[in-house]
Amino acid sequence: MKLSFIIPCYRSENTLSIVVETIRELMTEHMEYDYEIILINDCSPDHVGDVIYKMAESDPRIKGIELAKNFGQHAATMAGYRSCTGDIVVTLDDDGESPVKDTFKLIDIILEGEDIVQARYQEENKSIFRKLGSKMNNWMMSALIGKPKDLVISNFSAMRRFIIDEICKYNTPYTYIAGMFFNTTKHIANVDLERPPRLSGKSGYSLKKLLNLWFNGILSYSAKPLRISIFLGFICSTLGFLYGIITIIRYFVIPNIQSGYSSLLSVILFISGIFMIELGMVGEYVGRSYITLNNLPQYVIRSTVNIQRIEK
Repeated sequence: MKLSFIIPCYRSENTLSIVVETIRELMTEHMEYDYEIILINDCSPDHVGDVIYKMAESDPRIKGIELAKNFGQHAATMAGYRSCTGDIVVTLDDDGESPVKDTFKLIDIILEGEDIVQARYQEENKSIFRKLGSKMNNWMMSALIGKPKDLVISNFSAMRRFIIDEICKYNTPYTYIAGMFFNTTKHIANVDLERPPRLSGKSGYSLKKLLNLWFNGILSYSAKPLRISIFLGFICSTLGFLYGIITIIRYFVIPNIQSGYSSLLSVILFISGIFMIELGMVGEYVGRSYITLNNLPQYVIRSTVNIQRIEK
């Protein structure tokens, strides 16, 4: 059996070699498995590309992919998925926060029958902003994509080969891998692990990148937002109708009542806001469909090391 380790790389020139060496030490304890390590340079501004090339030059099991520009972690991961050949594929971070030593705790659950196994960390050393963002993302995936509420999605995971083959059929430029998981299988499990501290640096996710990822999850794998907008429109129409009836009744009951400019303005602003949100949501769906039909690339590969060809 062969294992593939997929590591998207961004600003990790000081940590990547440590992560790779940890994997190699782990695999010396499991000689019954063949393995490969695929490193994807997501157009990192540091010298991580040189680090990847040197490691790949000295070990043919280490393979490198360099993207032409920064396409994001999920697109870089997809590039790794399309180049891997393992029976079980392990995805992890490049900053040392993924507990590599516990990899076979994930694989053991895979061998017991699950299709995808995700690490679940008990303590998260995140800012209040990141914690709030994670909670909103979990709520969004549960409400719109069908994620079980007790299931946690993380960057450290293992999955079967057929899951990779199905995921690679998605070729849209708006990539959200967790959405693909729940469209592919229901056999997803968690393993409780302890997250090690980051070796150096900080997260590469800015507010803009987090929002883009969030919108990909909302709009790329579910039509429920459109149905929610219909529901909101129905509520606003009902409230407007009821308010009109109340206004007529008050006019006959209290003939001298003065019309309220503030209340009228509030109603107009509220309904206009709902209309603008719905219009923007429909426009976003139409725009994404247009861009997808025009074959905007999910990623562009600039060069590879120890890889002959990547199917896309």
